Amino acid sequence: MNISDLNSLLKVAESAANAAGEVIRPYFRSSIAADIKSDDSPVTQADRESEKTIRTILQQATPDFGIIGEEYGKDQNNSDYQWVIDPIDGTRAFITGRPIFGVLIALLYKGQPVLGIIDQPIMRERWIGCKGSPSRFSSPFGGKIGTRLCPDLSYAEASCTSPEMMLQSAPHDGWKKLHHAVKRITWGGDCYAYGLLALGQIDVIVECDLKIWDWAALVPIIEGAGGCITDWQGNALTHKSEGLVLAVGDPNRHQDALNLLNNC
Repeated sequence: MNISDLNSLLKVAESAANAAGEVIRPYFRSSIAADIKSDDSPVTQADRESEKTIRTILQQATPDFGIIGEEYGKDQNNSDYQWVIDPIDGTRAFITGRPIFGVLIALLYKGQPVLGIIDQPIMRERWIGCKGSPSRFSSPFGGKIGTRLCPDLSYAEASCTSPEMMLQSAPHDGWKKLHHAVKRITWGGDCYAYGLLALGQIDVIVECDLKIWDWAALVPIIEGAGGCITDWQGNALTHKSEGLVLAVGDPNRHQDALNLLNNC
């Protein structure tokens, strides 16, 4: 896949993100009801409408591509090209009126993430990553794309979506060592925290139990901003990954974090 192909597909993805934002904004801080799915996560009408809108735009523009969506499953699994959608990543933040959720749209080519968008439709902030190119960021509030150096993990600002995630799903106690090694850890943020890592505001994110729609869009954004994102063994994230995700802004701290997570 060449850069011109990615640029044309990025326009499609941005159109879908724009349309999803139009769907989501009227629901924000309204009295929207939330249903509980089989995995105990909440879902709202805004999630469902957002994904339907994104799917429609992607299917019309790229009818031969597959789609993997959190709410409506998979279509055309055999295609080399697979769109991956999380219509609202951070539904808990959305239903409690906090603007730290995001629309995630990714494109996989032969299983590898090559394009990713994080869109925050309330603050109208957007991160864009395309494989082989520097990531981009736009916001009315400022901020500059690019991760920052971190001389030691003791200086690191770390993040994780929730302590419950780690208590219930972490495979061992290595994450506790990492927790104690960093300067401090802040809970909450979902995809927005990864956007902040790409801006050099956060140094380390460690999470588990993530699905492909949670991380696919993040990979090209983090890498294009100068960071590193893998599983807890240091392997590239794939559809076979177990949901263990480690992202670091300074690649020099990646092995340090892996050593702690794996009790080395």
